[in-house]
Parts: sequence; structure tokens; C-alpha cells
Amino acid sequence: MIRGALAIFKRDFKKFLSNPFVIIMTLFMPIMYLVIFGNAMGGTITHIPLGVVQEEPFTTNTPLFTIATEALGNLAQRDSPRTFDLTVYNDEEKAKRELRDGRIKGVVVFPSPIAPESAVRLYVDSSDYVTPTLIESGVRSVIALTGVRNLIAVNKIYGDIKYIQFFGVGVIVMAIFMTTMFGGGIALIKDREVGIVEGYLVTPVKRSSIILGMIASGTVRAFFSGFVIFMVAILITGILIQSVEDFFLILLVLLITSMGVTSLMVSIASRFTNQQEYSSVAAFFSLILFMTSGAFYPTIGMPDWLRWITVINPEYYAVDALRSIILRGQGIEVIGMDLFALLIFSALSIALGIVTFRRTLE
Repeated sequence: MIRGALAIFKRDFKKFLSNPFVIIMTLFMPIMYLVIFGNAMGGTITHIPLGVVQEEPFTTNTPLFTIATEALGNLAQRDSPRTFDLTVYNDEEKAKRELRDGRIKGVVVFPSPIAPESAVRLYVDSSDYVTPTLIESGVRSVIALTGVRNLIAVNKIYGDIKYIQFFGVGVIVMAIFMTTMFGGGIALIKDREVGIVEGYLVTPVKRSSIILGMIASGTVRAFFSGFVIFMVAILITGILIQSVEDFFLILLVLLITSMGVTSLMVSIASRFTNQQEYSSVAAFFSLILFMTSGAFYPTIGMPDWLRWITVINPEYYAVDALRSIILRGQGIEVIGMDLFALLIFSALSIALGIVTFRRTLE
């Protein structure tokens, strides 16, 4: 029995040593978890876009407005950049409109000269979960330093958003990625391992057709998975979809996201001939894409070098679009750029998959 176990051990360990790529990824992944996860979660949030405006009617800026605006612009935590990037507005409605469109995270409305004892009104984007508390804390500390007795009236424009609702949107995108990783990518490698893909080459089916077919099949599976998790998230988190139009817009985002992520994973899978190598690379992409998507923590809290990854991260655009619809009730005019970015990413991934697939087999 011992001799047999030893023989199996030697055989399995030799197989492990014969694949240096897997060894490298095994050692590399913990380091990446430390670097990516450690910087993506719990970082100091700075440069929060904040609008300030003085209540009408007014002819000149009040001392409170002048002093508080200067203090907010200079506010910073210890050894950190400034907390807020201020934009001064002359029109309260314009400031609120930019808040609803997501260009800023909060608006501070200071009372006019004729109402010195009126409350300072603070409007915050409550769908962000983390930044509203920082904005309120910063405004309260500045008002306290001025020595005035004005109350602060906080208005969460999207209501009280719980963390489970904030995070639940990200889980929908994670379900799409996991289905694609285990479905589309591994299915392609399994076909290659048993010789099915190579068999296609002696038939009239083009290589581009193989990739497009795999992407189409994977997209359907990923869309179904995302839809199921979306329905479960609604039941668990208590999220309410505001209209039928929003519901169908969510389905559109899920479909485009499924196509984009499936295209990426199939293009990656086309470079590998065995599941071990593919799984290690897929795990790496799962980490870096999900952690930088803003699903766990707002991307504004990430360091600049990590935040740049969101520019080419399809999951970031998917999470942002779904949050805009589900938590904020925003429409196509706001998420249009997210959808455009996902479509561009899908097209590039499909092209990469076709080119890579051809190079792998020749």
C-alpha cells in the first residue's frame, strides 16, 4: 500500500513540476491578492467631487459661504491629499442636476443673507454607500469650526442604501464572470483536449465561426446565470425596480455584459491547451477584474495606479451601469457610455479571440 501511494505521489509531483507556468501562478497569486486586495479595499478616499452653492436670493457671498468653502477646499486627512474637489455653482438646480447625473457626489447649499439662521442643506449620492458619511463628516467639522449655529439638514437623494444592496449589484456581475470562466473557457479547452476543435478544421466551418459560436453559447449561459442572481438579489436585498423600462434596461446591460465577459474568457482560453494553465490565469483575471470593479468598495478610494485599471475593466462599466439603474433609477442617457464601453470591449475581445485561436492551432 505504501509503495503504491509513493508511486502515485512521485507521478503526481512530477506532473506538477513539469508545468512551470502553473508553479509560477501558484506563487504569484498570493502576492497579487496582497497587492490588489490590500489596495482596493479600505483605502483613504480623497478628491471627492463636491458642489457648493449659495441659496437664492443673494447679491454677495455670505461670510459663512466664503469661510466654509475655503475650509472645505483645504480639508485633508493626515498625510493625505485633500478630501474634496470643490465646484462652485451659481445655480442650485444645476448643482442638483449634476449630482443626479453622477458628476459630483454631494451638494452643500448655504443659506442666503436674509436667512442667516436657516439650515445648511446637504444633498448626497447615497448609492455610493461610503462617501456620503465622509461628506457629512467633513461638512459638519467645517461648520463647527466657523462657530455658527446653523443646523445641517442631510438629504440622501436615493434613500438609505444598505451595504448588502450596494454589494448585491456586484454579485450579479460576479455570477456572469464565474459562469463564463467555467462554461465558455473550459468548454473550449475540453473540446481541444479531445480533438473536437481540431476536427472542425477539416470541415467547412471557419475558425471565426467556432469562436463566435462559443461566445454565443457562453453569452446565453452567462445571461441566464446573471438573471437568476439578479432575481435572487432583489428578494434578499429588498431592492425595488422602479419601472418596466428599468427592468428591460437591466436585461440589456446583463446581455451586453455577458457578451463582453464571455468574449474575454474565450479569447484567453484560446491560448491554452490544458485546464490547469487556463484555470490559474482565469483566477488571476477574476481577482483583478472583480476587485477593481467597485463591487466591494468605491473605486475613488483606490490608489491612482490601481484606479487606471478600471478604464479597461468591463466589470467596472457593468457594475456602474447596474447601480445607476437599480439604485439610482437612472436611464440610458446616464449609462450610455457604460454600454458603449462594453460593446467596444466585446468587439476587441472577439477579434482577439479569433486571431489568437488561429495562432494557437497553426
